[in-house]
Amino acid sequence: MSNAMLIDITRCVGCGECTRACIAANDLPEGDDTQLSCARYTVVNEVGNPQASVRQLCMHCVEPTCVSACLVGAFRKTATGAVVYDEEKCIGCRYCMQACPFSVPKYEWSSLAPRIKKCSFCHSRVSQGKLPACVEACPAGASVFGDRNELIREAHHRINENPGEYVDHVYGEHEAGGTSVLFLSAVPFGLLGFPDNLPTEPIPRLSWKILKEIPKYAVVSSLLLFGIHWITARRAYVEKIEHRDSETEELR
Repeated sequence: MSNAMLIDITRCVGCGECTRACIAANDLPEGDDTQLSCARYTVVNEVGNPQASVRQLCMHCVEPTCVSACLVGAFRKTATGAVVYDEEKCIGCRYCMQACPFSVPKYEWSSLAPRIKKCSFCHSRVSQGKLPACVEACPAGASVFGDRNELIREAHHRINENPGEYVDHVYGEHEAGGTSVLFLSAVPFGLLGFPDNLPTEPIPRLSWKILKEIPKYAVVSSLLLFGIHWITARRAYVEKIEHRDSETEELR
């Protein structure tokens, strides 16, 4: 079973209880409650036109790009659905930040011993049979937690049972190969700031396809360069012979 979270934007009241619960659960310092940072793993903002209360947090991709990009295995996908980070392994390359299609991981630039910071999906709480702190704190039931397949079915059920209340799309079902954080909305996701041009195939697989082709192109390029070199050398040789023959003819 792979866990996931379904966030129904139509039910979110923008109270910020999820952010406050996350701060308490992770003992986070003071910070700006309006944007993801090393001090805020989830935030809620009023965005779009018409406006909607939209949560941001790590999407915990089914096949995470941060995991494939990390050179030392500091990131891993767990059985609870969480993508977790091991600061003891991290070498600070920050490839995870560049690779993430949702721009989630944040770096402690001001620290003498900087680490990557992001939502852990309350991995330790879920491992103990508890709900993520943000889900437990939500007074409106806008966030629910459970089996990913069941939540996808529930999301489509809500769409089918309430025509006109939702856009016919479960964000995260297929984006970037699928994520463990899913969204429902009454407003098109592109208007709410969600990346809407992501591939449906996991990004690590797309990268691997490209990498697999590199040797082929390298061979073709080598043959092409060799061919150009041969033609150039052959032309120079022919010109040299012609020049020598011309000199011989003049001596006669």
